[in-house]
Amino acid sequence: MTEPSAMPSNFIYDAVSADVAAGKRGGRIQTRFPPEPNGYLHIGHAKAIVVDFGVAADFGGICILRLDDTNPETEDTSFVEGIVSDIEWLGYEPADVRYASDYFEQLYTWAEWLIGKGLAYVDDQDGDAISAGRGGYGKPGVDSPYRDRSPEENLALFRRMRAGEFPDGSRVLRAKIDMNHENMQLRDPIMYRIRRAHHHRTGSSWPIYPTYDWAHGQSDAIEGTTHSLCTLEFESHRPLYDWFLDHLDVEDQPRQYEFARLELTHTITSKRRLASLVMDGVVDGWDDPRMPTLRGLRRRGYPPAALRAFCREVGTTRTNSRKAIEELESYVRRDLNANAQRRMAVLRPLKLRLTNWPVDDDGAPVVEYFDITNNPERSDDGTRAVPFTGELWIEQDDFREVPPPKYFRLSPGREVRLRGAFLVTATDVVKDADGNVVEVLATYDPASRGGNAPDGRKVKSTMHWVSAPHAEDATVALYDRLFTAQAPGEATGEPLDDLNPNSRELLTGCKVEPALRDATPGEVVQFERLGYFAADLDTPMLFHRTVGLRDEWAAIQKRS
Repeated sequence: MTEPSAMPSNFIYDAVSADVAAGKRGGRIQTRFPPEPNGYLHIGHAKAIVVDFGVAADFGGICILRLDDTNPETEDTSFVEGIVSDIEWLGYEPADVRYASDYFEQLYTWAEWLIGKGLAYVDDQDGDAISAGRGGYGKPGVDSPYRDRSPEENLALFRRMRAGEFPDGSRVLRAKIDMNHENMQLRDPIMYRIRRAHHHRTGSSWPIYPTYDWAHGQSDAIEGTTHSLCTLEFESHRPLYDWFLDHLDVEDQPRQYEFARLELTHTITSKRRLASLVMDGVVDGWDDPRMPTLRGLRRRGYPPAALRAFCREVGTTRTNSRKAIEELESYVRRDLNANAQRRMAVLRPLKLRLTNWPVDDDGAPVVEYFDITNNPERSDDGTRAVPFTGELWIEQDDFREVPPPKYFRLSPGREVRLRGAFLVTATDVVKDADGNVVEVLATYDPASRGGNAPDGRKVKSTMHWVSAPHAEDATVALYDRLFTAQAPGEATGEPLDDLNPNSRELLTGCKVEPALRDATPGEVVQFERLGYFAADLDTPMLFHRTVGLRDEWAAIQKRS
């Protein structure tokens, strides 16, 4: 158990601490993370995972992963496998992996028990009639004409529903609570629907499926959950959660607590809308680096430790808010700055030729090697040998034939430093037939080896470079926000109206130093002066920009 002084301070930890101190349930703590396997996990789930697993770990308890698989039409084993994989990647190991479908038989038995007690009934109305009959806020509901069927008749009909004797949608089982209750969730909620759909685990053995509200609390009770942690949209469901458990006479029943979900600017977390982005081809898939899914963030190079730290820092409150995405990026940048190795890459290459560079006896340019630090933030990270010749690639933006004011990079007659190598001065250019500069001619100062002149003269710019004969070709994907608006859909009601048509720029023919040929899938390195880039998980020599070097969140904080 974590020392109390090291625990977060919030209402959930206070409640759990009080239960432990009072000896409730023998001091046992068990939480669960219950996603539906109808899509992949996203950044909002990351916070829920951190809360669920964090509470269990801090109090010496366990957390179970339960797949809430009660809607077979939208669920798939690939989602199940992806959810398990994403949780492990985030850094957590469930004490067990279970499914709501494990409890279908027990849920059915309990439903029969409620019917026998006159607390549930079969309703023959269709969905539209049931919805209309529930009324609304300030508008009373209307009892179903089938509400007063006898327990015997309801039980016979419910058993026939299970036997598959009725068509889909023709009947439902409803709890018999109060059609005039101020909480709409308690106006005779639906417990079972007839739905002939193949289930990824139970096949076609069940023609009826429990609703989330019926399955959720009872699954918690079966598993021995002590603290059921949910996001705020389930607050109105808590009285129903308790009603079912109270009327089933469950001992040591779990207690539900609700906390604010995580929302980010320029981001959506609706699985339905995320699925539409995939289905409509707006993105390449659930793992597209622009997606807020854990699979997308992983492919983009977000370190799981940074996600965990961000979710913990956001805190557990009862007030919904939208966090700036720049704040998350600052956590990513901080982690990568401490851990990522440095490499040199030229994204928009321009040839630089040193006209006074020596050649060997065969007339070939001499090759020299410079030891350059992999990560100056880590004393144990060592150096790498980077080849240097008389032909180099530099960034197009690092040369201007006619420099604008306060431009300190390379231009005719100006001396600059090539990172870790020499001081060079541009002397001339070579242009193509259209007048575009295709090559910059320069001289280097042999006495400035390492990038420093012996006479102590200063230069105002240091540029990265890649030796042309040794360069590896790479493709680099640059990303902008997937949505232009801070709160997508706030103005029009449709988030997809705010899609950014320029959210990705794919650069081919980029030139990178030889060491990047050995980058492992998923490895993130800093391209010096350019940002942090992740090697694609599947495609060699494809790199995704994880995050830039500039800390936008720090700038925002200064302005606020």
